[in-house]
Amino acid sequence: MVALIIALPQVIEAQDTPKPGTKGWWWYEPLQTEPGKEEKEEPELHEKPAPKLSDYTYQRLWAMHPDEFKEIFTGLQKKAVMTLQENDVRDFYRVMDIARRKSLAFANVAAYVTQKYPELNVKKDYPSSHLGRMAMLRAQKKEIQTAIEESSRDFALLYFYSPACHYCAAQNDVNDLFISKYGWQMKPINHLVHTDLSKQFGVKTVPTLILIYKNSSEYITASVGVISLSELEDQLYRSIRILKGDISPQDYSLFDFQRGSAFDINEGGFIEGIKREN
Repeated sequence: MVALIIALPQVIEAQDTPKPGTKGWWWYEPLQTEPGKEEKEEPELHEKPAPKLSDYTYQRLWAMHPDEFKEIFTGLQKKAVMTLQENDVRDFYRVMDIARRKSLAFANVAAYVTQKYPELNVKKDYPSSHLGRMAMLRAQKKEIQTAIEESSRDFALLYFYSPACHYCAAQNDVNDLFISKYGWQMKPINHLVHTDLSKQFGVKTVPTLILIYKNSSEYITASVGVISLSELEDQLYRSIRILKGDISPQDYSLFDFQRGSAFDINEGGFIEGIKREN
């Protein structure tokens, strides 16, 4: 043991003495980082000074670019929330009042423009008055019913159901009303028995109605779950028009009586007006 203690300093001294050509952390040299992986100092964070409302006149704030105004608005808001001082809260409410007045001015100009240029006013096509709304709804209902009645020979419905399905029992009543009203063909298909047909038409739940087009192999899901008669009529109307190619998915909600109106995405009359003005 004594010999080991005597020899220990010599071992330590030998380990501390670097051998020729040796380098590295164990020889008290700093580690060399790989090229491109040098440590970067964290940048100092500098708080942006909060804006002062006294630096701006009312006229300058009123005519200011929205992006710049938003920056001042947000800065004053944060300052007020942070300090909770009367003057800071007051300044924020002052700039908010300017924003409110600017919004009111825009609404006033917008009302004037839509009155002066009727082609930009959607109220002519989507009335806000009760009588106008009722007239529009009557036109929609008439077009829906006419389209369904005229399509009874070219279209039919596949009705996927399950005998134990309580929702199917409710949908049966709606289906009976639809058939008695329009005289359409509707083929009931037991979802649990005819699994091949369910797979073919992508039916995963019941009740489901599939609209098929006799002049094409194309089909579309008309409804899934319990649906009212008016909802079924609306969805069949649009589905029929899609399968016949009368409309595209982009104008899926368009009625024929709305063509050329503000709801027609293909109407470019306002573009012609811009060309004339220029």
